[in-house]
Amino acid sequence: MDPERDCDEIYRLLSLYEFPWDFTRSLELALFRTYAVPSIGRLLDRTGEFDRRTQERYDDTVLVLYEILIPESPASRARALDRLNQIHWRYRISNDDYLYTLATFVVMPVRWIEEFGWRRLHPREIRALTAMWRKMGEGMRIEGMPETYEGFERLLDDYERERFAFDAGGRRVADSTMRLFGSWFPRPLSPAVTDATRLLMDPHLLDALDLPRPPELARRAVRLGLKARGLFLRLGPPRPDSRPVLPRPRTYPDGYALDDLGPDSYRRNPTHRDAPPACPVLH
Repeated sequence: MDPERDCDEIYRLLSLYEFPWDFTRSLELALFRTYAVPSIGRLLDRTGEFDRRTQERYDDTVLVLYEILIPESPASRARALDRLNQIHWRYRISNDDYLYTLATFVVMPVRWIEEFGWRRLHPREIRALTAMWRKMGEGMRIEGMPETYEGFERLLDDYERERFAFDAGGRRVADSTMRLFGSWFPRPLSPAVTDATRLLMDPHLLDALDLPRPPELARRAVRLGLKARGLFLRLGPPRPDSRPVLPRPRTYPDGYALDDLGPDSYRRNPTHRDAPPACPVLH
């Protein structure tokens, strides 16, 4: 397949069949990187959503991205993209922060899979992933996007060197997110899982969030365990076409509609719904 022309299908195969668990974990960790940028972390904390409705905000993020990246049709993608943009429209978010957030979505899954995946990504797959996220960035009218994966990687690393810094709001959002991850496990394990999230964070990210660095031996053990998982999966059979890994949102056990997604304040206030639509339909 052509990495630009067929990027939708390549993304679908990679995220639902080849590396579904890896995509999810890498994008979860990408969230913490945005919290370490004070302008982003402070805004997320000010809304209060990540403190009061952490699970709902997590699920809504997953589902809106799913509706955009793996849509039923170009029209359904456009509706989801408009909703994403309208939710963000009321906040003053700089193009630079949008661009950095997009870079985390481009770069972090690739880095995770290169280190822990059951196989390495082909260069055409990396080009397809980059093309897919660029299409989303175009739909959000983000300016100055790099043309290549390498460009996004440089942008991410440079932005973190320049902008990562401690902010109490970003730390509160990080703590809420870590507690959410722990809540998915039985109560006796919850504190350990919450704390273990730090084992997969880069040292400069931990420093920016003012989180204590875990023992190096523990970090190495976790990484070895993830590499072993990749080797084990490599020996197993491929995932059958009948078993894609689809989102299973805890907030919506009986299913959801696009209109269900987004903060309550957005759904209540019609002026938010009447915000300017984002962009043309993406094909």
